[in-house]
Amino acid sequence: MTEVFGHEQVVFCADRQSGLRAIIAIHNTALGPGLGGTRFYPYESEQAALADVLNLSRGMAYKNALAGLDLGGGKAVIIGDPATDKSEALLRAYGRFVESLNGRYVTACDVGTYSEDMDIVARESRFVTGRTVANGGAGDSSILTSFGVFQGMRASAQHIHGRSTLHGLRVGVEGVGKVGHRLVDLLIEDGASVIVCDVSERAVDQVRQRHPQVEVVASLAELVAEEIDVFAPCALGGSLDDSTVATLRARIVCGAANNQLAHPGVEKQLEERGILYAPDYVVNSGGVIQVADEIQGFNMDRARAKAGQIYDTTLKIFAIAAEEGVPPAVAADRLAERRMSEVGRLKGIWLGR
Repeated sequence: MTEVFGHEQVVFCADRQSGLRAIIAIHNTALGPGLGGTRFYPYESEQAALADVLNLSRGMAYKNALAGLDLGGGKAVIIGDPATDKSEALLRAYGRFVESLNGRYVTACDVGTYSEDMDIVARESRFVTGRTVANGGAGDSSILTSFGVFQGMRASAQHIHGRSTLHGLRVGVEGVGKVGHRLVDLLIEDGASVIVCDVSERAVDQVRQRHPQVEVVASLAELVAEEIDVFAPCALGGSLDDSTVATLRARIVCGAANNQLAHPGVEKQLEERGILYAPDYVVNSGGVIQVADEIQGFNMDRARAKAGQIYDTTLKIFAIAAEEGVPPAVAADRLAERRMSEVGRLKGIWLGR
């Protein structure tokens, strides 16, 4: 499987006493060490965990490249239920494995892990970002993740409607967790009407408490069948499958979830239906921009300004797609691969040390 994705290194980690079972995947270090979060999730099998970490780490290589970062792509998964299996000993054991890679992989938060967890991991490793503000970190990376998705959505609206605002548009948001609920805040502030769905009633209730005008439907199938202008997948990946694309009424897809396309070819289906797809790893890169800024000493204004550039990058990808006659997802891949090739080759210039 690693041959299919072209990974440089995949490490299986186990510590029997703490119960740690983890996989760290480094896809590409052409631009620098692989940076990507740690996902803590109850995978059905080790094979399922491996497939996920390989896919996610590849996506991080492309995401970091298009975000303009001097970082490669990496990702880690911890197999287990974070609600019952997470412990100080497990996180510190995981930190030892991260440290053993000597900087080839830099970790951060993801699904099932938080800044407080990264503080514990950092007690065993120097190569940790996404830490709490109290410990010199950037804190919750969902702040700039949602901001970046909003910038991508503004660019999409500019491309389709000729105006960079969501005012007056109806946006369907799938998943109102760490990122999705912040995106709803930005959309409401911009004058959009919002309809949401989430498997967590608690998450939906929290959004409705803040914004009573938000509409709610019970499922993804109901959401995509609604008369919406924009569909924002902000849950786990794979939302855009054959069935979803066939029933989707939105003209724009722009959301925070990783790996939104269920399989190759979905991007072409979207294009054939006249649906503009803002590539997920482009628009959701605000979070990695935020945690990457910690490496040089975190400054929110600097990180936010860089995340604001997602608007221009998204428009550039749409322009390339139109010029080359390819879907935006293909144009984004080409742009990322070009940067990895052109900048990565500079390592061949010997510096004498």
